Amino acid sequence: MVLAAGEGRRLRPLTDKTPKALVKVGGIPMLELVIRRLVKAGADGIIVNTFHLAEQVEAFIKIRDLGVPVAVSHETELLDTGGGLKKASPFFSDAKPFFLHNSDVYSEIDLSSMYYAHQQSGALATVAVSDRSTQRHLLFDTAGRLCGRHSLKDGFAWAGAPAPGASRLAFNGIHVISPELLPRMSETGVFPILKSYLRLAGEGAAILPFRTDGCYYNDIGDAAKLAEVRRRALL
Repeated sequence: MVLAAGEGRRLRPLTDKTPKALVKVGGIPMLELVIRRLVKAGADGIIVNTFHLAEQVEAFIKIRDLGVPVAVSHETELLDTGGGLKKASPFFSDAKPFFLHNSDVYSEIDLSSMYYAHQQSGALATVAVSDRSTQRHLLFDTAGRLCGRHSLKDGFAWAGAPAPGASRLAFNGIHVISPELLPRMSETGVFPILKSYLRLAGEGAAILPFRTDGCYYNDIGDAAKLAEVRRRALL
């Protein structure tokens, strides 16, 4: 699943008329870049959620051959990552782990290795992370399991009791999720998937990191980052 519903407010005025998912990097829309990377990693079908300027995203999907079937989950309100995934959950009916990937993420992460690591670990979800500067961190205990989060704005939130010595790692916008997660998402309406992760981690579920240190990662969240990603694409 590719998350493409966001309004891209920090990229305005560019995103007033162009959905962030269709902003071009190296002459190719970000949505296409992400989908082609997922297909290369083994994805045999894609679902894209839409909201802001949805008709443009859906028209692009209809006319572009992306190598695999691509479906759309249209949202009449922004549901955030968790709500968006929950709405699209009927798409994941083959009992196989699947990727959840932000459409604004440009990375050189080895997605095939990430998928394999998830399969081998037996985790409920695996998240791509790295040791880099950010205003928000995910926290992992000494056993390597998600145990909380920290943001400069909101402080700490723990899955259970505070975990001394927890590692702080930045999330890189890519997940591999086991389908067993879907019926365990008791949250409803608009909610971030991290809310489900923290609750489930507190109940003993394994939400594990996939370290991507040394692999290029960025997003196109604002004009400066978009410019940096475009420079990278020229290399």
